[in-house]
Order: sequence, then structure tokens, then C-alpha cells
Amino acid sequence: MNTADLGLPVAVPSTALFTDQYELTMLQAALRSGTADRRSVFEVFTRRLPEGRRYGVVGGTGRVLDAVENFRFDETILGFLRERGILDEPTLEWLADYRFRGDIWGYPEGEVYFPGSPVMRVEGTFAEAVLLETVILSILNHDSAVAAAASRMSVAAGDRPLMEMGARRTHELSAVAASRAAYVGGFHTTSDLAAGFRYNIPTVGTSAHAFTLLHDTERDAFTAQVQTLGSGTTLLVDTFDVTEAVRTAVEVAGPGLGAVRIDSGDLLLIAHRVRHQLDELGAGKTKIVVTSDLDEYAIASLAAAPVDAYGVGTQVVTGSGHPTCSMVYKLVARADNEEPGTPLRPVAKKSMGAKTSHGGRKWAARRVDEDGVAVAEVIGTGPVPAELADRQLLVPLVSAGKVVAREPLDAARDRHIAARDRLPLSATQLSRGEPVLPTEYV
Repeated sequence: MNTADLGLPVAVPSTALFTDQYELTMLQAALRSGTADRRSVFEVFTRRLPEGRRYGVVGGTGRVLDAVENFRFDETILGFLRERGILDEPTLEWLADYRFRGDIWGYPEGEVYFPGSPVMRVEGTFAEAVLLETVILSILNHDSAVAAAASRMSVAAGDRPLMEMGARRTHELSAVAASRAAYVGGFHTTSDLAAGFRYNIPTVGTSAHAFTLLHDTERDAFTAQVQTLGSGTTLLVDTFDVTEAVRTAVEVAGPGLGAVRIDSGDLLLIAHRVRHQLDELGAGKTKIVVTSDLDEYAIASLAAAPVDAYGVGTQVVTGSGHPTCSMVYKLVARADNEEPGTPLRPVAKKSMGAKTSHGGRKWAARRVDEDGVAVAEVIGTGPVPAELADRQLLVPLVSAGKVVAREPLDAARDRHIAARDRLPLSATQLSRGEPVLPTEYV
């Protein structure tokens, strides 16, 4: 959900300059050569998953739809291009009327993917489709990386809630997108108010060490916070001595204290000690929240600790070591002329090395066993085998230029959890390994 869904005013800036210059220079050359209106099919895919990852997560689809809808060349943008001498006047005139009027299909947001999966397919004239390459890749590469990291952390956390709190560790606009992607991947809340405002993600936050240091004593700080936010608040207890802070926290808030947060030290050891102390003080229902540079491995190491929730910052917003998915946007089919109804023929890069691709407009389906567990990612260009007809993965996102796949963010989040649960059990192992499903081309 975005602010428009909430009935709130929202600025809608053009996304037309979120692109590389060569998209526009290719357009100009294609217009001049007479090939710009050839029917074309582009596909987004990755040749491999990040090292050690067993599955990918599609994130950012909703943001792609927004970007396509707002890809417009207004007078200010056209003036910039004119002043820089980037394009000639006929091309600028063509751009003044630009609207994407083609079709986009894709894996629905939250779905998992594997090497070669055509996670998005863009169909239209070459001219209208090529312009979208950079902005689509920018969104999908970033958001899918964050969603995949979040998914791994969600697996490690089990039933314990995850709070995204990485806004201060990345660009301010990336922070909002990262909060959204983390929510799709399984996080429950965010500290970023912009993400809460724009996407209706639940927000959390109480105080930092600075608030404790502002006051003359730790007791004064706790008293001020409890008087302001109530006894159900979360008190940060590791500014000085944790044991003394926990005792003071319960004295100030009473046994109904909501939670204590630990942000440093040996979290496993301290959590056990704090749980024991809280129980002795009669605060058996007070929860323990841990933060402090967590990633999926640190979260997994705390599985046996008496921890109730995790706060994750840097590692989730940077993809936990893999900040991009290496997705590419490749022309896979085109018509030989501009005449309507001209058949499409497959095209593909065939250079030496690892950067080859498979030509043709593709479908994708997931084969499952008798228990409904996925066993293979199947990709083809011909007729879909009958046994896979109801297992196809691509859904219409844009039809004749109109967005047809708006959905609440919770739908993508729920979809991801369901898709992950249908993978083989080894998909949830945090140890490095190969993709959990093979990719089969038919």
C-alpha cells in the first residue's frame, strides 16, 4: 500500500532520467534507421545467484509499476537533454509524447526465482521498451537483494519478530525501498517513518543511548521515558552496567515493563543473564530485544537464547554481503520489420564466456513432486507441457500500457512465505550451497 491508497497527497516525480544515456542514444539511432517500431521482447533474469545463495526473492515489482507509470519526459527534462546536446530535435519530439503502451509480465512480487528465471518480460516496440531497462534493473536488483537477505534472516529468526532499522546505513531513498523489500522478505516492522508513511509498514522505535546520556542518571532517563511512553515501552539497558540497568528499569516501570533492549556485548550470554534477572524481579513477561550488527548467522546463533525479537540494520539494507542480484535486461525476440503481426524471431548474445543467453519469448513453470514440494524451475519457448499448465509463474503486470496488478504489500509478503515453504527443506539452510532447484530448459 502506498500513500495514494491511504488517501494522502503524494508527489509523483518523473522517473524518465533514472536511466543511462545509452538508452536514449540507442533510441535516436533506431528512429533514424527505421527500426525503432519493431516489435520486441526484453527479459529480466540473472545468470547465477549470489555465491552461496540457494534461492532468490523477487522484490520491487510494485515499485517498477510505479516507475513505468511515471516515466514521462516533461519540458524540464526535455530542456536538460536539449541543453546538453544529448539528443536531436526529432528524438526530443518523440519523447515528448512517450508513454509505455506495451505489456509487462513477471513473477509476482515475493515469489522465489533461480538462475535463468525470466522474472520480468517487457513487450512493445523496441523504442518504448528499451528506455525502461535501467530503471527496471535498478529497482529489481536492489529490492530483490534486500528481500533475499531478509528472507534468510526470517528463516533464522523463526517465529521471533524482526525489526528493520537500517535507514542510517544507506542512502535516504534507498532506505525507504529497503524497508519495503525487507517487509516482503519477512520482516515485521521498520524504524523508518518514510517507509511507514509511504507503504503503511508498521513502525517502531523508543530511545537511543544519547537519551540516557542526556540525563543526570540512568534512572532519570528511564523515568522520563516511562512517564512519556508508558510502562509497556522498551528500555535500552546497555549504556553502562546491564545488571544495574535491568534492576532500575523494573523498579521504574514495574513488572509490566514491555521490553529491554541489548545493543552490545556477548548477546547470547547477556540475554540468558537478563532473562534470569527479569524472572527473579517478577518481570517474567518483559521481553528481550537484541540489536548490534546482526545478520542471518548471528540471528541463527541466538536461536537457543531467551530472545524475543531482533533489530537488524546494516546487513539487511545492504543485502547481507550481496547488495545486487546481477539481473540483466536482454532482448530475446524481435520482429524483422515494423508491420503489425510480423512473427517474432529469437535473438540472443552468443559471445564467448559466461555472458551468453537463451533467445526466444519464454514461459516459466515450477515442477513439484507428489507432496507439492518444488523440484525444478522449467523454462521454455514452445508450447507449455500439459502437466505444467497450471504451474506457470509469470502473471500480467501491465496490459496495453495500463497497470493491472496493483496489490497490498502484505499480499507480496504472504506470497513469499508460501513460496519459500514449498521449496525443499535444504533451501532454508544458511550454509553455502548451490541453488536448491535446478533450471531446466525445454
